[in-house]
Amino acid sequence: MIKKYKDKAVETAEFLRFRITTLPRIGLMTGTGLGQSVEFLNISAAFDYKDIPHFPTSTVESHPGRLLFGEMEGKQIIAMQGRFHLYEGYSELEVSFPIRVMQELGVTVLILTNAAGGLNPQFNAGDIMIIEDHINLTGSNPLIGPNEDSWGIRFPDMIHAYDPKLAVLAENAGKNAGIHLQKGTYVGLKGPSLETPAEVRFLRTTGADAVGFSTIQEVITAVHAGIKVLGLSSITNVHNPDAPVPATVEQIIAVAEQASPRLEMIIRTVVGNI
Repeated sequence: MIKKYKDKAVETAEFLRFRITTLPRIGLMTGTGLGQSVEFLNISAAFDYKDIPHFPTSTVESHPGRLLFGEMEGKQIIAMQGRFHLYEGYSELEVSFPIRVMQELGVTVLILTNAAGGLNPQFNAGDIMIIEDHINLTGSNPLIGPNEDSWGIRFPDMIHAYDPKLAVLAENAGKNAGIHLQKGTYVGLKGPSLETPAEVRFLRTTGADAVGFSTIQEVITAVHAGIKVLGLSSITNVHNPDAPVPATVEQIIAVAEQASPRLEMIIRTVVGNI
């Protein structure tokens, strides 16, 4: 199975390689409500996911489902407008497939954004959090099964899953722009049902500062691939288990969209300083 999976990733990378002029070195993956935040790219090529061989298609609102190639701050970028989730019915390998394609294209840095619910009571809706670490509570791992040695080692170390130097670049970018960035741990669940008050209390005891339904599978794959990762969470709401307030998808998307200009500024500055 892993050989067929790799063959598909190679075929997809070849399909793209013959249709672009310059290979990317930086990957950008956007999440809920943030799909338009890559429109500031100087785009040289664009593909709908449905037109790319072996690529999954996004089924989630606010995930446009386009793969873009272009230039930002003098750097060549591959950008995903929308991602894939376990709760859509995709497997761990399907969710992380784009990362393998990026690996085959020579990407060395990955910037991921997501929309997340705040667990830290010091956070506010609209905050941006630099992900320093994560907790995988999805019950899944994209490295289960035979290891593809040409892609990475059997037991990758996760001590610095999120690159500290990239995190410093993001923090400095925020300071220079007058944007206060939070820092913390992201906990990943499978979803799609949102958390109960009891689950929020439990998640707080784990030391997590934000919770969401994405990112984990992609980051594990990127670490296995030797790709450096910067993770940024847009905090769309803050959970209070003692006074719970229902959250709607529309509200979550709206808050994430409001954060997009600040997120764009951070990403542009980080890319320019890589």
